[in-house]
Amino acid sequence: MSVISVEHLTFCHNGSFEPVFNDISFRLDSSWKTGLIGRNGRGKTTLLGLLSGRWKGEGTVFHKVAFEQFPFSVNSDSIAFDAIQEHFPQLQVWQLEKELEQMQCDTACLWQIYSTLSGGQQTKLHLAALFCLENTVLLIDEPTNHLDEYGRKQLSSYLQQKKQGFLLVSHDRTFLDACTDHTLCITKTGIELVAGNYSVWKEQAEYKEHFQQQQNKKLKNEIVQLEQSARKAACFSQKAEQEKHNKSADRTGSVDRGFLGSKAARLMKKAKQIEARKNAAIQEKSKLLQDIETCPHLKLSPLPFHNTPLIEAKELGFAYGTHTVFSNINFSLYSGQRLVLQGKNGCGKSTLLRLVVGQETSFCGTLRLANGLRLAYLPQTTQHLQGDLYSFAQLHGLDIPLFFAVLRKLGFARTQFQIDLEKYSNGQKKKVLIAQNLCTSAHLYIWDEPLNFIDLDSRLQIENLLLTFCPTLLFVEHDSAFVDKIATHRLLL
Repeated sequence: MSVISVEHLTFCHNGSFEPVFNDISFRLDSSWKTGLIGRNGRGKTTLLGLLSGRWKGEGTVFHKVAFEQFPFSVNSDSIAFDAIQEHFPQLQVWQLEKELEQMQCDTACLWQIYSTLSGGQQTKLHLAALFCLENTVLLIDEPTNHLDEYGRKQLSSYLQQKKQGFLLVSHDRTFLDACTDHTLCITKTGIELVAGNYSVWKEQAEYKEHFQQQQNKKLKNEIVQLEQSARKAACFSQKAEQEKHNKSADRTGSVDRGFLGSKAARLMKKAKQIEARKNAAIQEKSKLLQDIETCPHLKLSPLPFHNTPLIEAKELGFAYGTHTVFSNINFSLYSGQRLVLQGKNGCGKSTLLRLVVGQETSFCGTLRLANGLRLAYLPQTTQHLQGDLYSFAQLHGLDIPLFFAVLRKLGFARTQFQIDLEKYSNGQKKKVLIAQNLCTSAHLYIWDEPLNFIDLDSRLQIENLLLTFCPTLLFVEHDSAFVDKIATHRLLL
């Protein structure tokens, strides 16, 4: 057990005018299994880089343990074991085999060319290597993005059994709950630490929000009452002062000018006290709700379609050369249905989506799409994104004010609109594609792993959107909590 201490950390990327972190402080224990959460663009990956020493900020980062980061770079043209040993020369074959077996991963992958391994196999191989290291805290950045639902369960069980501490970035609620015991959240104004998994953090965050909302309401009412009292006190003070001057001008009457002056002073003092209380209440109110994440409701304009199947597949099959990806697929998709494709990595889920949108043309069997069907496709990859947001919107014929409004609702700051897409985080890039789809009216939406890299708050926004507008949807997703809420039908490949 060792303390990891971060004191008054401030960091700003080169060329940026806004700091990613401004005077943040927190302490972790090296034995904790800590989940790191926060909205896209808040600096989760940046924080991992600062802890590992890849970047240097102002302030102090103190630790007696070593840090290793997932994923790490390897030579993708080498045999997998050679690629790992080049990075960690001290590792032995038996160590890697032991860890891979615990993740129920075929150890034969060690002797394949690294680039031929699936994303899930590469993920497990990297983690196996890292968990062979001693006296090391692992900085794990979104390990679930290339894993199917079964693979995620295997990995969460593996992490749960480990005694070694780690700091884990993930947006999968079920995964975080299964394998973390502390939660570190990057908020709008700083950073907060909770002892407990994501569900514990969420419960405390909702309680805090409810308390602050009630306190805010109470202070609003108090400010109104103080404003009324201040006006009355000021009015009485002015009358007393005027009465003093009027009596002073009337030389014929007998007047105790000292009494009138004292009365006016008391009333004036009372008015100033009420005004000070009002200003203090306003200042206190201004400090509330600063960390509350506002997640406005998103909108979608799906087009209606008649009752005949939008898609009909019979005995559908697809192969790359002699390798059969899938065969004998039969299904129909009707208006209003939300069909999720499920199955292990490599079973052809993304391939089937590309067949539907016409990106793959060589197949056997029958695939019929209804006449006049308008599609909106959200691909899994974001590598094709380049240029700026304005050019992207114009290229795809989007309503630019609407497009930017959707991005704002998804957590984009206005300053991010001026940044090239290549400089966005993976989550921000995915949100650009989501916003493009939300600005497109279609009969059928086809989404390939839409939640990869997407933060938890935005996932809830998208859930509410789909349950509210009920579009016809054909999709692939491995977030089990999301699938359980959204899918009306399932197709296992």
